[in-house]
Amino acid sequence: MDNNNNIKIWVLIIGFLVVFALSAFGVVSVIRTTFQQTQQAMEPVEALTSDVATQVAQVLNPTPTVIPDPITIIHGVRALSRLETIQYSIEKVITAEVSPGTLDILFGDRLLFVGHGIVIAGLDLEKIEPEDLWVREGVLYVRLPESEIFIATLDNDKSYVYDRETGLLTHGDTNLETTARQVAEAEIEKAALEDGILVQARRNGENYLYRLFMDLGFPEVIFVDPEQSIE
Repeated sequence: MDNNNNIKIWVLIIGFLVVFALSAFGVVSVIRTTFQQTQQAMEPVEALTSDVATQVAQVLNPTPTVIPDPITIIHGVRALSRLETIQYSIEKVITAEVSPGTLDILFGDRLLFVGHGIVIAGLDLEKIEPEDLWVREGVLYVRLPESEIFIATLDNDKSYVYDRETGLLTHGDTNLETTARQVAEAEIEKAALEDGILVQARRNGENYLYRLFMDLGFPEVIFVDPEQSIE
């Protein structure tokens, strides 16, 4: 009789464990299904949140839009006979500021601009007249025009504002950088002139033309000063 009771007890225990296992499996399945459904339901919300974040970032950091006017106006076209003989690459540091004196901390504006530019000089051969070339006793005399600067400009890709400080109550002078750029361009040209770019441009031009005239068959070539004439 005790054996029968023990068997019944074990049958009940095993049955209970089976039912419990099946129930637990069902709960896990339900939880898994619910989690998947929740994830699927949250996907549109997450996508919306991402879109909103992207839009906010675009508002706070907008991408500049540059639209060139489709209409182009050409004011003039002319042929050039310029012989470029030398190029300078110059870097200049410019400090520009607006200083209201004791109120600098409130309304002052100061920037440090690094200007990188090029200066190109040479000879404008279009200015040579027929009387500026003559031959005497087999010698070619050449009177070249004065050398001149053709280009003195900033390289925008290499020029930049290194630092800028503005007062607490001002957004800065909108024309200050433009002024700094203009001064930098003038200073770059001035530096090239002080270094003797025009003298070197003429010397290089004479050397180039000397070889050219010799190749053309002239046994001797003499360059004379622009104001000099041969009687």
